[in-house]
Amino acid sequence: MTGIQELLLSRIRDVSDYPEPGVMFKDITPLLADPPAFTALTGALAEIAVRTRATKVVGLEARGFILGAPVAVRAGLGFIPVRKAGKLPGATLRQAYDLEYGSAEIEVHAEDLTGEDRILVVDDVLATGGTAEASIQLIRRAGAEVAGLAVLMELGFLGGRDRLEPTLNGAPLEALLRI
Repeated sequence: MTGIQELLLSRIRDVSDYPEPGVMFKDITPLLADPPAFTALTGALAEIAVRTRATKVVGLEARGFILGAPVAVRAGLGFIPVRKAGKLPGATLRQAYDLEYGSAEIEVHAEDLTGEDRILVVDDVLATGGTAEASIQLIRRAGAEVAGLAVLMELGFLGGRDRLEPTLNGAPLEALLRI
């Protein structure tokens, strides 16, 4: 384990039985509250943005906003929020996706992405991959290219990577921590 991985992991708190019994929730708020750890996280994700030659960063609601915006600033890129349906004014593109129990929709402002853009998708956790998969589809429908997906942590036992690899079509999936 590298020094940055040790630092990040040491600032993530396990919360038992949240949001329901049997679930071990990974709480990143202590990491966000620690300036050296948050700075290291932002720097590591910004390095991925530069390495993938991204032109913009997409952050997925809601913790992807917290991580993606400072990554974009640090890498000198624009930031685009992908929101839950109905939260953005103006013309949007919308993508539906299935959840374990039901479905949801996300959307982005149509004019924020162009065919010239290479997008790095940033989020806090990769679990089953449903939201990330929908965001990749949305980005491509807008005409932009997906430069990659970068997450703070991947919960490998939930199979998100296997689900996303065909959708990523060769674009990298980078997780700073794999649990």
